[in-house]
This record gives sequence, C-alpha cells and structure tokens, in this order.
Amino acid sequence: MTMQEDLDEWFDEGGDAATAETTESVESNDTGANEADANESGATDAGANEAASDAGANESGATDAGANEAASDAFVPDRCLSFTVRGPWGHFRRVEGNVVKQTYRVLPRTTAAGLIAAVLGIERDGYYDLFAPDASALAVEPVRPLRTLNMPMNTLSTSNADLASLNPRGKISVKLPNPAKPRQQHNYEVLVDPAYRLDVALDDAAVYADLRETLEAGESHYVPSLGLSEHLAEIEYHGEFAVEDGPTDDVVSVDSAVPDAVDDVVPDPDARCQVEESPGFMTTDAGGRTTTRFTTYVYNPDAGPLRVRDVSAARVDGRTVVFV
Repeated sequence: MTMQEDLDEWFDEGGDAATAETTESVESNDTGANEADANESGATDAGANEAASDAGANESGATDAGANEAASDAFVPDRCLSFTVRGPWGHFRRVEGNVVKQTYRVLPRTTAAGLIAAVLGIERDGYYDLFAPDASALAVEPVRPLRTLNMPMNTLSTSNADLASLNPRGKISVKLPNPAKPRQQHNYEVLVDPAYRLDVALDDAAVYADLRETLEAGESHYVPSLGLSEHLAEIEYHGEFAVEDGPTDDVVSVDSAVPDAVDDVVPDPDARCQVEESPGFMTTDAGGRTTTRFTTYVYNPDAGPLRVRDVSAARVDGRTVVFV
C-alpha cells in the first residue's frame, strides 16, 4: 500500500470516528435533552399535582371552614323574652301558588320577625339585619291545635293601573282601589283561633331592652296582626327568662316546633307529626327584599310535644324548645 493510500485510510477512519463521535454526542445531547424534558415535565407534572393537591386541600379546607363557619353562625342566647300572640284568624300565605291562598300552619320566622318589628315601630325592610342568623334566636311553639278552613273573599286589584287617586289636586294624594272595577273572588285558607308562644333573643342590647320595655308596658307601635292586616292579634307578655341547657338524652321531648329535624323525629302513635318549609331569613335587594334561607319545621298540629333524637334543645320557663 502506498503512502497516499495509508493517509486516505487514516483520514477515512478518523473521519468516521469523528462522525461517530459527533453522532454519539448529538444522540447523547438529544438523550440528555429528552431526559431533561422528561425531568422537567415530571417536575412540572409533580408541581402541578402538588399544586392541585394544595388547591384541593385549600378548597376542601375552605369548604370545611365555610361549613364550620355556617354551623357556628347561630346566635346562642343566655336570656330571652317570651310572649304569646293569638287571634281569631290568621293567614301566612305560602310562597307557592296564587289561585288558592294557602297558609303555613306554623308562624314563619320571617313573619315573627315582622311582628316584633311592628311592635318596635321599625320600618318595612329595615329589620332584616336585626334578625340575621348570627344576631338573633327565635323559637315558635303552637299552643292551640292548628285548624284551618277555606274562606272565599271578594277583592279589588291593587295594581297601579287599577288604583284611583283620591284628591289628586291637593297637597296630599292617596291612591285607593277603584270601587268601579269588578271584584275578584279568591279562596283563602285561614287559621282558626291560632296562638303561638314566641321566645326571642336579640344580640343588639339596645333593641332588646326596647322590646322588653314595650312588652312590659303592653304597648305596640303598630297594631299587631297574624299575617293579613285584617287578622288583628293580641299579645300576652310572659316575662324574661334564662335560657338553660336542655336535656342531653338521646331522645328529647320538645314542646316547640323543631327546625331542620325531619329525619330525627321518633314516631309516636299518640302524637301526630307534620312537616312544612317556610321562609327563615331575608335581606334587602334592588326589588325590596328576598328570602335567603328557608327553615323546615317539624311540629305537632295538636299543639303537643314531639320526641326528637339528637337535637340541640334549651330550657325556657320549664319548657323544652329549639331555637333557630
């Protein structure tokens, strides 16, 4: 072999080796890059999973915290004012349906709040914060059997188009239903001789003291009524009582209507049990007011006690009640 051939063979081998080394280096770099990508992707995935886990944990914690906060929202009173409101008729219109004006049997919490606001002279839509879940506690006990009948009534429309102005050119103008318009007949379901004992506590000390003084004096700023303005009511004040811890037995005999305990009632062949859901809390909005929470009451329509399991009860004036 000549010298030239040796040189050519040497260069070829060197070139192939260099090419092989370059290729290996590139492959190594690609592999390293892939590994780096894989590691980075793994780290990213791990970070994402960790972030997701943290987010889930935070969200779960927030949810639990929200649930715990809602559960601890309730106002726990140490004293309350107790009175009975009664009348020959009552009507607390159910929110569903308009043709037949049905009534709730148990005085709704929002209606009780409105009744107390009327006693104090608080304007419409001005007392919702006063009776918020974290600022008030109220127990409702039917003290007479809850009985209803249907009463047809002829009514006039109160829409703006059907109102007539009285003394429209004077300084004071009043709009009244136009008596020339045809009457509309509606069937009202009304309560007969309803009576409820209310135990109420307010976090606002000044308003609470004002309510106590007003009830003690047997006064009321506005005339109290049971739902409709024509169903006038009278109030019998019993006094101020300490709110004591209730029985801790597994099954407790409760005198008041029991809120949110449908699944906890112990059936008793000697006691009837009924359930209804009614507005519990309200707030103001652009249209005036809206219901923010409903309360499901379990009650005895014969004005007797119910046996309930795992309930947070209190003792007021020798009675066992549940506040909401």
